[in-house]
Amino acid sequence: MPIVVNEEKSTARTARLGLRATPRQQMLILRAAEAENKNVTEFILDSACTAAENTLLNQRLFLLNDKDWKRFQETLEQPPKIVPGLQKLIKEKTPWE
Repeated sequence: MPIVVNEEKSTARTARLGLRATPRQQMLILRAAEAENKNVTEFILDSACTAAENTLLNQRLFLLNDKDWKRFQETLEQPPKIVPGLQKLIKEKTPWE
């Protein structure tokens, strides 16, 4: 299910995006675009839009049947469980600290 953000009637590409890539990234993208018979712009836009849609859907939408939805709601209403190992882990310093 694609997400449509302010879909315009015109399909003209008027917005400009700029990016920099390493030579390796450039070669990888060129080869992948060629493998899909697309130009680089089409390949990058298609890939980026798919990734953006997935990111947004993963944050906002999940589907449950009636039984699982009821169980999900019941779980949300329960007090949190204390997990000693997790409490210890949370109190540990991260490697970058």
